[in-house]
Amino acid sequence: MVARFEDLAVWKRSARLSAELYKSSRELKDFGFRDQITRAGLSIPSNIAEGYERESAKETANFLNYAKGSAGELRTQLYIGMDIGYIEREAGMQWIKEAEEISRMLHGLMQTIRTQKT
Repeated sequence: MVARFEDLAVWKRSARLSAELYKSSRELKDFGFRDQITRAGLSIPSNIAEGYERESAKETANFLNYAKGSAGELRTQLYIGMDIGYIEREAGMQWIKEAEEISRMLHGLMQTIRTQKT
């Protein structure tokens, strides 16, 4: 089992996605939308990190589940952002695909945590 959250592939990917969202929305004038989408993106790696620092498998899995929920929230915001013209379709679909893969990775990690971490 990986000892540090920084070594988790899912944390690395979600942190990279969050950084991309911040960079790409820098010029967006709708501050409410920009704040919401960047917060959802930032919540994914943050909850992975917080959960991984917890002592019990149950707590760890709970925070990974929060991260998974944030990935779903992010996908919703990406779809809406594309529909209203804030997000370029090609980039949005790429980010949605990445968020879906992150969700799958989180699901697998939760299964592993529940069986291995005491």
